[in-house]
Amino acid sequence: MPQYIYTAVNASGKEQKGKIVAATQEEATEILKKQQLFITSLKDADAKKRTAAKKGKGGMSNISIGTPVIKKKELVVLTRQLATLLDAGLPLIRSLRTLERQAKNPLVQKVLGATADTVESGSTFAEALAKHPKSFDKLYLNMIRAGEASGAMEVILNRLATFMEKASKIAGKVKSALIYPAVVLSIAGLVTAGLMIFIVPNFKKIFAELLGPGEEMPGITMFVLKVSDLLKNDGWVFLVGIAVIVILYKLINANKYGKWGVDWVKYNMPLFGPLISRTAISRFARTLGTLMSSGVPVLNALIIVRDTAGNEVVSSAIQKVHDAVKEGDGIAVPLGATGIFPAMVISMVEVGEETGKLPEMLDKIANTYDEEVDNAVGALTSMIEPLMIVGLAVIVGTIVIALFLPLTKIIEKLG
Repeated sequence: MPQYIYTAVNASGKEQKGKIVAATQEEATEILKKQQLFITSLKDADAKKRTAAKKGKGGMSNISIGTPVIKKKELVVLTRQLATLLDAGLPLIRSLRTLERQAKNPLVQKVLGATADTVESGSTFAEALAKHPKSFDKLYLNMIRAGEASGAMEVILNRLATFMEKASKIAGKVKSALIYPAVVLSIAGLVTAGLMIFIVPNFKKIFAELLGPGEEMPGITMFVLKVSDLLKNDGWVFLVGIAVIVILYKLINANKYGKWGVDWVKYNMPLFGPLISRTAISRFARTLGTLMSSGVPVLNALIIVRDTAGNEVVSSAIQKVHDAVKEGDGIAVPLGATGIFPAMVISMVEVGEETGKLPEMLDKIANTYDEEVDNAVGALTSMIEPLMIVGLAVIVGTIVIALFLPLTKIIEKLG
């Protein structure tokens, strides 16, 4: 019988991991539910081996290229459409079949068809979606579980669609703020490298012919000429250096403690740090607020928020909050003790706990920080533009001055 690796939360809010033997994933889910465990992840331990065995037996004809994945933009539209169909009174399976028929993307059709088949076989909607982890993340699955438990699936789906739309909007703004300087600096780097490789060597020949071998050139000129020689003759050294830096970054990021260090640097770096921190706070508040308003218990919600934070520093802070809440504390005090959330956020969370309207208060925090992200993006763009202009002016100016100084000597010598 196959084995399944699970991650779940027990009745006291403690996370536990383990393996369970069951005939099917549905049976494993039922066994864990009877043990009063709230499942956050359930994976087939032998799926890769069975897939490899099938490929080996079936030859090339059974090889499927890639796994069908629903992209975020398509998922938002599908979620909104599914909520509309359910709200109109259509059963879940019929709604899924309707969306499957009208989907233009074959991969989306495949995922929807497989999901509908699984639901028809007797599984819950959440269990069917769990078979496609690349399309539906932990947040999505747990929201669906909450919708099934509360019987208000269309309400949960609308909240999910709204959440994903806002999250996508913020992510787009942050990417645009980061991509713009990266593109400009890349183009500037290529232009500068072109000058150093193709233009400066020609000046070097002119200087050698007109000044003679014994004539000394200014220090800045010698520096530029040496950099030009290095780029032209040993350019592979720079390429190897860049490759080494990329590999080291990936190796460090693959380690939990290394990733924490990288994320801490990002969180506290000048210029980009405030934008990253505001985005993280907005994501935390919106995710936790959406989960709690959908009926997910606070301890389970904190675990989901921790796993979907996207920043190891924030994840570690949320874990501390979870541990404190499990001991009977509120959210506000341990949240303040982490030291990464502003006083305004702590105060608003405290008011939300006192008034019993924490989900609504978290939504207000998210909206506030969404606006701050907008302002931070504008401020960052306005600061980066003059800094890049000055930086490029310094680089190009240095090259021009380095090439101009020997020319004055040549003119004097000719005179």
